[in-house]
Amino acid sequence: MTPDVRRKAALWLALVFLVAASMGALFGYSFAHHSYASSVPPTLRSEPERRAKRVAEMTDAIGLTPDQAGKVDEVIRQAHESMKALHEKFEADIENVRMNARKEIRTVLTPEQLPKYEAYVKKMDEEHKKAGEPAYGR
Repeated sequence: MTPDVRRKAALWLALVFLVAASMGALFGYSFAHHSYASSVPPTLRSEPERRAKRVAEMTDAIGLTPDQAGKVDEVIRQAHESMKALHEKFEADIENVRMNARKEIRTVLTPEQLPKYEAYVKKMDEEHKKAGEPAYGR
């Protein structure tokens, strides 16, 4: 290889290295500087934050006036309160059904099976509680 070819190869190698390093720095910077709010899953945002985001999306999508945005926000807030009350009632009803089913299962089991069933139920309750799952469905 001639010295001129070596020099050109070294320059190309350096150029490729610099371009790759620049691209890596650019992507790293862009990923590192995303806003925290956009990276928070919707389920971790508070209800007012989710509602404000929804109203902002609707404002952008359909051009709500500030007065309309305020009224829409209030409608969404009231609907959320109604749904929350229904959800709480639903959970209480499901819990009652679950407890009644457990009571009936106990009447079917033998005295030897009852302690095993109680241990099973306790284990299932702990697993669901740890996973943050609702009481129903167990």
